[in-house]
Amino acid sequence: MTISMQNQHRSIYIVVTCTGTGVARAIRVVTKMPYSHVSLAATPQLHELYSFARSFKRIPLPATFNTEYIGEGTFGKYPSIPCEIYELPVSGEQYGRFLQLIDHFQACRKQYSYSLMGLLRVKMQIERELERKFVCSQFVAYVLHECGISLEKAPSLYSPDDLRFLPTARLIYRGELNNYYREQNEESFAPLIHSAV
Repeated sequence: MTISMQNQHRSIYIVVTCTGTGVARAIRVVTKMPYSHVSLAATPQLHELYSFARSFKRIPLPATFNTEYIGEGTFGKYPSIPCEIYELPVSGEQYGRFLQLIDHFQACRKQYSYSLMGLLRVKMQIERELERKFVCSQFVAYVLHECGISLEKAPSLYSPDDLRFLPTARLIYRGELNNYYREQNEESFAPLIHSAV
């Protein structure tokens, strides 16, 4: 029996991280929040992460939409990356929309760029229409909003910390990102909370 995508229940994964880059340290100093970056994933194994981030691991700019891989790029520079991973249940229709949006950003990534002013606007809570420039948290909130997920404020106002407290998101892991990735890809995934810190 074939079940339509609209009737299936799926999940999107929100991954907040804290690397040791100079930019990440500066963001944490200014925001006084534990995490400086946030990404989305389509599966709990985190084979691919999607976000707005630097395109080259040695320099912060240029930056745009990027597909991130654990153990590569910026994530490959650090043996220990504190993280939290949240599971956000969605309908099959919402999940399909999520995949469409990721396909769009991947196909059109050269049309987008990182918004340096967006960092200030998030800090100052200045709302702005999002079009071609995003910071990581604005991108994540924008995608969730476009998927029909209810947000408490405009996507342009979201920080990585805000995305830890979405009402329907469930914390499934807190600890070190590389350990989580190795564990999930060495054996079949069983969704339960781990705490490694």
